[in-house]
Amino acid sequence: MRIPLSWLREFAEVPAGATAEDVMEELVKVGFEEEDVHRPTDTLQGPIVVGQVLSLVKEPQTNGKTINWCQVRVVPEGAEQTLTGEGIDPSGVQGIICGAHNFVEGDKVVVTLPGAVLPGDFRISARKTYGHLSAGMIASVRELGIGEDHDGILVLSRIGLDPEIGTDAMELLGLYDQAAEINVTPDRGYAFSIRGVAREYAHATGTTFTDPASKVQAPGVLSCGYGVKLNDDAPIYGKPGCDRFVARTVRGLDPSRPTPPWMASRLRLAGIRSISLPVDISNYVMLELGQPTHCYDLDKLSGDIVVRRATAGEKITTLDDKERTLDPEDLLITDDSGPIGIAGVMGGAATEVGDTTSNILVEAAHFDEVSISRSRRRHKLPSEASKRFERGVDWHVAGIAAQRVVDLLVELAGGTADEAGTDVGTAPETVTIELPAGFAAARIGIDFPEEQIVTALEDLGAAVEKNDGGWTVTAPSWRHDLETKEDLSEEIARLVGYDKIPATLPVAPPGRGLTRLQQQRRRLIQALADAGLTEVLSYPFVSKAANDTFGVAEQGAGRPALKLANPISEEQGFLRTSVLPGLIEVAKRNHSRGFRDLAIFESGLVFLPGSTMGTASIPPLGAKPADEVLDALYDGVPDQPFHVAAVLTGHDSPAAAGHEPRLWDWADALDIARLAGDVLGVDLVASQGSHQAFHPGRAARLSLRTGETVGYAGELHPKLLAASDMPARSVALEINADALFDAAPDVIVARHISTFPLATQDVALVVPADVPADDVLDVLREGAGELLEDVALFDVYSGKGIEDGKKSLAFGLRFRAADRTLTADEASAAREGAVALAAVRFGAVQR
Repeated sequence: MRIPLSWLREFAEVPAGATAEDVMEELVKVGFEEEDVHRPTDTLQGPIVVGQVLSLVKEPQTNGKTINWCQVRVVPEGAEQTLTGEGIDPSGVQGIICGAHNFVEGDKVVVTLPGAVLPGDFRISARKTYGHLSAGMIASVRELGIGEDHDGILVLSRIGLDPEIGTDAMELLGLYDQAAEINVTPDRGYAFSIRGVAREYAHATGTTFTDPASKVQAPGVLSCGYGVKLNDDAPIYGKPGCDRFVARTVRGLDPSRPTPPWMASRLRLAGIRSISLPVDISNYVMLELGQPTHCYDLDKLSGDIVVRRATAGEKITTLDDKERTLDPEDLLITDDSGPIGIAGVMGGAATEVGDTTSNILVEAAHFDEVSISRSRRRHKLPSEASKRFERGVDWHVAGIAAQRVVDLLVELAGGTADEAGTDVGTAPETVTIELPAGFAAARIGIDFPEEQIVTALEDLGAAVEKNDGGWTVTAPSWRHDLETKEDLSEEIARLVGYDKIPATLPVAPPGRGLTRLQQQRRRLIQALADAGLTEVLSYPFVSKAANDTFGVAEQGAGRPALKLANPISEEQGFLRTSVLPGLIEVAKRNHSRGFRDLAIFESGLVFLPGSTMGTASIPPLGAKPADEVLDALYDGVPDQPFHVAAVLTGHDSPAAAGHEPRLWDWADALDIARLAGDVLGVDLVASQGSHQAFHPGRAARLSLRTGETVGYAGELHPKLLAASDMPARSVALEINADALFDAAPDVIVARHISTFPLATQDVALVVPADVPADDVLDVLREGAGELLEDVALFDVYSGKGIEDGKKSLAFGLRFRAADRTLTADEASAAREGAVALAAVRFGAVQR
């Protein structure tokens, strides 16, 4: 919302020397946010004065153009020229070249004298052109930055002005004014008006507020006016789309009258361009009182006005000359000819006020917020009116706004108002709130005196009555956001001052803190970061092909996925069923920019739809759904497990003198997966796996001891790497972290660290080539017994000296006792027990 300061001063005590920055500083105190400052003098500087054309000589040029060599008086005849500077003639008459032809001798115009600066840093100076010394410029509205018209220069008589020669044109046109722009939150729609902002400024400064509505003398009762019927047969949530419609008639307007410069200046500073006098008056009243109004050409109306819902397939051409197909939910203004406006959003072209309009019907209505908001979004048709209606407008100000428009049309356009008028509708029930005496203090932490609470609420415009336990508060009609005692407490704190609230840290109740799941997630993500991986974020939107490749292990088995109704791109039209596609895109983008040695990971949700998706209908707003309705909603939500994935490409470290970096390989991916299990206290089992996104033969299936598969790790498929232009042998892993969390113990018990020395034994076993090394490792652990502290595979060999179809696996075994130093015989016996069990299970033979 832009607030011209000259306008604000009419209703609030703004100091004469206050700037837009000063006003915003005060409004911040009552909860508004600063946006911008709009000040014409930032780009426009004088001397810019009123001049009168004394003579005009047309001079054709060789290039086909005809220029005017003008003599323009810029000081009253007989008066002394007080301005000085290079190019300013002491006689008060300037010679100026002008290419426009929409003025004649005797016209008063705006003259920018040498030394002036126009928007765009266009500096005016005396210069020789077309054989003359042109000392200044006769300006158009576009050159002054006050409009878009550039067809001709600004003739002051055509905008109703006849000022004295030499008058400061910037002051005449309101160019010394400035506007403060603030951000208005959706719950404070009343602040989309000078009325609302002036009240808030008075709250912030403790000064007097004058309600502009109080200056309008509107009749108490209107009757016998234009016929209006409210006929909403399909209200949304049972609330009528229109519950008040005021109509007033003004006849005999002079359509040639221009908008006064003071009004055009304020509208321009408020961000609204001047169109025509009736339309400008309507916009002016909307900005002043917050009530949108609309003017119809009375002679173009046929029959009574009916406010109703649209019928399917009905059409209307709106003021922007676009034909729109209407929805049965749209609320319309109609007459016997059909729709003449989308209520609260935009009027229709059929009854538009034009250059020949002399009789006007003024509308000031109150519309339902939901109806207007839905129509605005449906037709993608934002307007200043809809912005206010969808946030809530004061029901009681409609008649006042209509009267204000009528008064201005009579004063400025020469019209005559009919005494008869129309006012139909039913007033809404007032909102009363019970505020217990100590409630605000308990919520805010300040002991407010009773007088302070009552004063703050009355300043809002609320009616406050004392009761046994506190106060009964009747919210003002313009504050639709005040519904509960919590709302009132917030307003008390806001008006007393947020700076008065002491800053204290709350004491956490015993036993509170992170949940078990939150602790597990943080522990897992921190462990991966500590291991040297970089966390990244990617979009959860992927293609169907990516879901089919990564979301299911078996090739050709499509993965059910959620298709987006309005995707950013059709190529990414589905929600992900795996984290890896987005992670690979991140790696691919980094490679294209020269970063090829990467170790990145991501954690996030994947979306796995079940047999039931969504519900047949959406529950209505304003009431908590029944338990069975909530159950149905939850049943229609897809399963969303938390996954962790990583991609490693290139080398594990930068090259350096005396150091040769190592390429990441499948074992690194497996180690990271095991790290994830270790940090959660879960024993992950790695076995030979098969997944269409991974290299056949270099992929491990990750499972729990129960046999449940929780992910895969290994080298990515060569075809996939080639298609993504990624380095060969890039590796990856993905784990269902939720499955790990469920399997993790509540308390991870640290292993006892023995102070006795370690005994090591190595063993090489020849086993069939199809026996997984991890299975052999498990059997060795089982056979060695409780003295075995650790066992690890350190070599795999097949070739010379090993039979075909077999392989040699070399393991390092570590033995230690908790209460003594082991003898060599004890360690050897444990080793032999491990070898013996491997021989029984797999036919293993020592090399």
